[in-house]
Amino acid sequence: MVKIGSLVLPDKALLLAPMEDITDPSFRSVCKKLGADLMFTEFISSDGLIRNGRKSIAKLDIFEHERPIGIQIYGHLVDSMTEATKMAEKANPDLIDINFGCPVKKIANRGAGSGIMRNVPLMAEITRAVVRSTKLPVTVKTRLGWDEDNKNIVEIAEILQDAGIKAITIHGRTRAQLYKGQADWRLIGEVKNNQRMKIPVFGNGDVDSPVKAKEMFDRYGVDGIMIGRAAIGNPWIFSQTKKYLETGIIPNQPDLENKTSIAREHFLKSLEIKGEKKGIFEMRKHFVSYFKGIADFRETKLKLLTSTDPEEILSILDSIPAKFSQIK
Repeated sequence: MVKIGSLVLPDKALLLAPMEDITDPSFRSVCKKLGADLMFTEFISSDGLIRNGRKSIAKLDIFEHERPIGIQIYGHLVDSMTEATKMAEKANPDLIDINFGCPVKKIANRGAGSGIMRNVPLMAEITRAVVRSTKLPVTVKTRLGWDEDNKNIVEIAEILQDAGIKAITIHGRTRAQLYKGQADWRLIGEVKNNQRMKIPVFGNGDVDSPVKAKEMFDRYGVDGIMIGRAAIGNPWIFSQTKKYLETGIIPNQPDLENKTSIAREHFLKSLEIKGEKKGIFEMRKHFVSYFKGIADFRETKLKLLTSTDPEEILSILDSIPAKFSQIK
């Protein structure tokens, strides 16, 4: 088992990465159903939270069926991060996660997200302040370093552990890479195998199949793997990976009926949580991902992406398995 403070996860834990405008409660619900061991909210601006920004406050919504779940916050000011931690704690998550990894320019350039990797003392100061301000376990998600010449994650991981975090997730790219090129897991493995490290180390980056997940577990010995983009339109990756790790047998891809069933469930949950207008609008990007690769699907996709009537969308979804025989 994997321990994050008092929180216990199974061996070879599978985590759903926090992704802005993706990992909302409706998407999290299907990933949880399909085997995600730990999930996180979309990342929340500490400044937005303490100013009671509507969008930031809404991201604090979590549900019992999602547990264990962490609330992820980001920022570059000690006081703001401390106050935001206290507000997040009131939402009763299982842990607080600090985002020191977001590479988006407007965030990184002001010293938040992965931008803070250029100021390790401040990174440590914020971490210590967050740890002191909550009784919950605190974890961190970060990257290998700022750029190719500054891959200092081994040093940073030790500093963050000393600051009191209970687990670390490392994305195998630098900030300069954004999401380009291949994730380099060698330094993630070095952190995991550093004898000074006593906390769980989770790896993230380019795990897009059960086979790739097993390879990363076997090669680098990480305590868990965080899956992000590969779960979009493919939440089965969690259950399939677990089955492969247990049996060594690569599971078949879900058929179109199963895909449609999960897309339908996801859609209904989106309506329930966000209301008709927003629930429909925010599902459109997911519909594109769920049904990617179906031959002659353009006309049906257009209807899914333009309809504003929930009943019509449900009718379109219900027609898909019989109308389309296979996925390329």
